[in-house]
Amino acid sequence: MKNGEDAEQYAASYLQNQHLILLQQNYHCRFGEIDLIMRDDKTLVFVEVRMRTSEAFGGAAASITSSKQAKLLRTARHYIAELNTEPACRFDVVLLTGSDGKKVEWIKNAFGE
Repeated sequence: MKNGEDAEQYAASYLQNQHLILLQQNYHCRFGEIDLIMRDDKTLVFVEVRMRTSEAFGGAAASITSSKQAKLLRTARHYIAELNTEPACRFDVVLLTGSDGKKVEWIKNAFGE
C-alpha cells in the first residue's frame, strides 16, 4: 500500500467482508476526522485505521495516543449529535502491518469513555 487512503480502503473492504456496513469514510468536523464509520448489526462503529511497515517505536497500535483517542471521541460525539437517535457505539482499530501493509489486526472496543 502506498498511503493512508489505500490503507483505509483496504480496511473498509476487510471489515465489509466481516459483514460490517460502510456508512461513511473520512468524516470531518472541527474536532478532527474519523477514518471509517460503519454499522455492525445495530451498533455504530467508529474505526481508526493505522498502517505501519515496522514495529519500531511500538508499531501501529502505539500511534493511537490518549490525545488521539480524545480527539476521536469528540469527533464521534459531533457525528452522533447530527443523528436523530443515539445508537449503541464502539471504537475499533484496524492495524495494518508488514512490508506490504496487508497483515490485519482488528481490535474491537479498542477504547471508549
